[in-house]
Amino acid sequence: MALHDPEARDLPATAGSDGTASAPGPSPRAERTAATPTTATAPRDTSSHSAPEELPRQAPGPTGTGPADPAGAPGPTGTAATGPADPAALAPAPDPAPATPKPRSRGHRRGALLTTALVAVLALLALFSAGTGAYDIPLPDVLASVQHHLGLGGAPLDRVGESVLWNVRLPRVVLALLVGASLGCAGALMQGVFGNPLAEPGVIGISAGAAVGAVAAIGLGLSFFGNWTITVCAFVAGLITVSSVYLLSRNGGRTEVVTLILTGIAVNAFAGALIGLFVFFADSGQVNQITFWQLGSLAQATWPKVLAVLPCALAGLFVAPFYARRLDLLALGERPARHLGIDVERLRLALILVVALLTAAAVAVAGVITFIGLLVPHLLRMANGPGHRFLVPGSALAGAVVLVAGDLAARTLAQPAELPLGVLTALLGSPFFFWLLRRTRRKQGGWA
Repeated sequence: MALHDPEARDLPATAGSDGTASAPGPSPRAERTAATPTTATAPRDTSSHSAPEELPRQAPGPTGTGPADPAGAPGPTGTAATGPADPAALAPAPDPAPATPKPRSRGHRRGALLTTALVAVLALLALFSAGTGAYDIPLPDVLASVQHHLGLGGAPLDRVGESVLWNVRLPRVVLALLVGASLGCAGALMQGVFGNPLAEPGVIGISAGAAVGAVAAIGLGLSFFGNWTITVCAFVAGLITVSSVYLLSRNGGRTEVVTLILTGIAVNAFAGALIGLFVFFADSGQVNQITFWQLGSLAQATWPKVLAVLPCALAGLFVAPFYARRLDLLALGERPARHLGIDVERLRLALILVVALLTAAAVAVAGVITFIGLLVPHLLRMANGPGHRFLVPGSALAGAVVLVAGDLAARTLAQPAELPLGVLTALLGSPFFFWLLRRTRRKQGGWA
């Protein structure tokens, strides 16, 4: 029977085999240990002759509360032990720094301002172009006639003025607007798809394929679609060409951008050879028609041609802005875009089809017009940055402005003659393109 020692209550208890604490038996060494205030070792057990060792942590009993870890975390039963609190842990968490939307808001304001300016310039330029020519119509009279036909008041012009305005000028202005918007938007999409600021619809052979279709219709004298034969042949040939280029550039289920561009270059060369053959075997009348069409012009604009390009242009222009966010992600690179959930192959296929729709329709009614799809997106990037949410619709508006202005210049600079629109855009676009190349090279410190 163990004796009660008054000093033994200050000694730590030793865990028994059943998990309950048991008091140590009487031992002289235990008394000496308890009497020493600086010693923190456990008392010797009477049933063991081992050397004294440091007392381990108390194990939880069957119904007891487990000890806490050094950080004061809850024990096995979920009850936290009371321990010294960390001042850093008790300090209130600092409020997160508020996001600064200034750059984005500034970009949005600039984009909205540019969009408003482009819409205003396009409206004024269209009205001015409709009234300018060999038979001048004052701008207020043009506006009054348009309001009259729309049922918004106004007054009609005289018989000659109405005929010139509604049968000659307005179809040409509307066609220039649709063709310019289609080419500008297609250029922005192509540069986003390939990640190359020098890409344009002509790179993958869409324009060349449409040209072959139109030249074949002229050279072979096809007329199974009436006045729409050339337009339909150019559109179908453009779609067939871009589909062939896309299929030839696929390898292992993926589209290689370099292969796609090289295939487009080869298709352009082959299309040029076919056009040369048609010109060689055509008669003088067909040669003049082919040459005039290849140079690009809106001189033969009519309301039926406007209706021919309108569905394709509206469909492409409506769908294109919905791909703006995915184009921004694709600009980070193919691998990051895939990690962010973008199906790169499906995105490329969809956008190439949209570009083919826009370009083939434009080339089918206006001929080959160059540099619109290349230069317009560059100008907008310089003005508002590379974000596609503004770049895609902005390129459509700016392309319409450029082509309406170009058509006005083609009609008025050499009166009574008329300059080919494609020649004029190439003359004005080439110097800008050279300046752009020099600027890009100087900014990047050379070509990779």
